[in-house]
Amino acid sequence: MSDTNNERIATVALGTDGPLVGVQGLGCMGISEFYGPTDESAARATLEAALGLGVTLFDTADIYGLGTNEEFLGPFVRAHRDEITLATKFGIERKADDPRHRAVRNDPAYIRQAVDASLRRLGVDVIDLYYMHRRDPAVPLAESVGAMAELVRAGKVKHLGLSEVTGAELREAHAVHPITAVQSEWSLFSRDVETSLAGAAAGLGVAVVPYSPLGRGFLTGSFQAASELSADDFRQAQPRFTGENAKRNADLLEPLRRAAQAHDATPGQIALAWVQQRAQVHGLAVVPIPGTRRAERVRENTAATRIVLDEAELGWLEPIAGQVSGDRYADMSSTSAARE
Repeated sequence: MSDTNNERIATVALGTDGPLVGVQGLGCMGISEFYGPTDESAARATLEAALGLGVTLFDTADIYGLGTNEEFLGPFVRAHRDEITLATKFGIERKADDPRHRAVRNDPAYIRQAVDASLRRLGVDVIDLYYMHRRDPAVPLAESVGAMAELVRAGKVKHLGLSEVTGAELREAHAVHPITAVQSEWSLFSRDVETSLAGAAAGLGVAVVPYSPLGRGFLTGSFQAASELSADDFRQAQPRFTGENAKRNADLLEPLRRAAQAHDATPGQIALAWVQQRAQVHGLAVVPIPGTRRAERVRENTAATRIVLDEAELGWLEPIAGQVSGDRYADMSSTSAARE
């Protein structure tokens, strides 16, 4: 894949105190699990293609593949260490001997254990951006962020991030130690982040890193119901992709296709362009991290950063989120929406 200047994406500072990164990152979760089988050689080529196109923020987490995602990403990161901003996350506990186990852990002892394990799997000395993956309200936020701040002072982490937090929680955390970025689901189908977080982030100079900006692939039109996916695809359990919800939500994509036709683009590119333009709407840095395992899809996704939707097109897309049927997770208790 070419990395000519006209294909490379622009850069943006990841918040007031953050590093300079490409305006679009890459979510690496699907390489290891959740979305069916992966061709590892194709996935490695995808990482290289992304970097060639100016993608520099690579996102993983300790739970993806029970640590195997960090292990897979490690050699690539080490080979391009000076070019890459490496993000990983702690906070969701899983157990290899119990596939159904999920627990949210924010206690300081767990945080110290988790960072050392991630550094070991990645094979690096420092993590550029370390997120608290989910919030456990039973643990005082100041206690958790205080423990994360210790990691910065110890040289194990450069910048701190949070995921799925409210605006009030962001302000509380930022008062303990500067937060560089907040990762939350943000797309034409999911706009919870606009309730309180976007305003708080803009006021504090914190970047927002939207995950699932393509509605877990639904906004691309590549599938219209979970029944079309492999049996081990975790979207099978997400309410908005099943039954009558899926049928109703598929009908919402018509404005997306109309805008795509106007720009000689794909529906996915329009969905990404809409997320990118939230930066101007809310006055903050927005760096979405669409996930893919295919190099050609990275080129398609990054090309979306050069699409500008006009007011009429934005108007077509505006009502979609309010009409979506079904929650984004079967269990919404760990999301920011549950605490708004």
